[in-house]
Amino acid sequence: MLGNFFRKTPLAWLQMSRQKTRLLAAIAGITFADFLMFFQLGVRDALFDSQVSPYTTLQGDLFLINRLSDNLASVKSFSRDDLYRAAGVEGVGSISPLYIGQATWRNPDNGASRQIFVYGIDPIRPAFDSPEINQNLAKLKLLNRALFDRGSLPQLGGVAKLLETDNSLAVQVNDLQIQVVGLFLLGSSFSAEGNLVTSNSTFLRLFPQRQAAEIDVGVIRLEPGANIADVQATLQATLPEKILVLTLEEFETRERIYWETGSAIGFTFGLGVAVGFLVGAVIVYQILYTDVSDHLPEYATLKAMGYSDRYLVSIIVQEALFLAILGFIPGFLLANGLYTLFKSATLLPIGMKFSRATTVLILTIIMCVGSGAIAMRKLRAADPADIF
Repeated sequence: MLGNFFRKTPLAWLQMSRQKTRLLAAIAGITFADFLMFFQLGVRDALFDSQVSPYTTLQGDLFLINRLSDNLASVKSFSRDDLYRAAGVEGVGSISPLYIGQATWRNPDNGASRQIFVYGIDPIRPAFDSPEINQNLAKLKLLNRALFDRGSLPQLGGVAKLLETDNSLAVQVNDLQIQVVGLFLLGSSFSAEGNLVTSNSTFLRLFPQRQAAEIDVGVIRLEPGANIADVQATLQATLPEKILVLTLEEFETRERIYWETGSAIGFTFGLGVAVGFLVGAVIVYQILYTDVSDHLPEYATLKAMGYSDRYLVSIIVQEALFLAILGFIPGFLLANGLYTLFKSATLLPIGMKFSRATTVLILTIIMCVGSGAIAMRKLRAADPADIF
């Protein structure tokens, strides 16, 4: 059956390629539509991936958060006593408190103010599984010391370059002078232009309104051999209802769902994909409808000779598939180039993914075949007697 379908390919291709200008216009239109969909989906995924990047470096099996916390940018605190209570549950090996806040950073180059994320950790029980952070824990034990994220946006200043000549750099954060004594890599995100890691003591000096007894995330590491599901269920039953006990995967998913459905970002980029799809559909419909109209006498002749509507429809479907493939390839290549430029300009983790390429290809095929199906109505209605 598939072989019979593609036996008609030469006719579909010759008919479509007869007018080169029209073919190029169709390919350009589909390329633009694919490029727009790739851009919208790529930037959306980059923003979501950047928001969950801090989770990839957390050193824990289970995490305690306030039930009202749905993302790191608006995290809600809870009592440190609840974390200490969790330490007594069977299977829990160690605990670490984590403080999170957004501070005003003063660019050391020009004095401009920017927003930066600050993570306060216990240097004795670090919450991050990062060699760059852990090898500088002794430095963080000193008050007013911090590590700077070298993946931060350039607008925060050339901190990494300045540290090449000095062991430390004096900077202003929340109008308090602190010393940057090392670097680590985490990367900027949609809500954070950069990141700092400090000790919990330095964090509380940067945020004097915060209380030491109120933490933002409780990081729990289990004993070897402990069943994570059993310990999670026990903790959830032991701790107050306002505390959620999450695995790392659940923690990441909670953040991603917020940005996908709880903010305007998911809808905005989804709308952009829909616009690209509609633009391509309209262009393909116009091309195929015009092609059918121009060749209506030839189609009518074939119908008069005994060819079925199914045969003629298969020609249009093949034309639509050809257009989908020919438009997808340059759109894919242009999107790859755009991702490279976008990543160098914003430092966001953007790149081509197989799943995204597959999604856009499927959308392109649906777009072209769907438009062809609408254009077929004129072909099906064609009566040889009316034409001749």
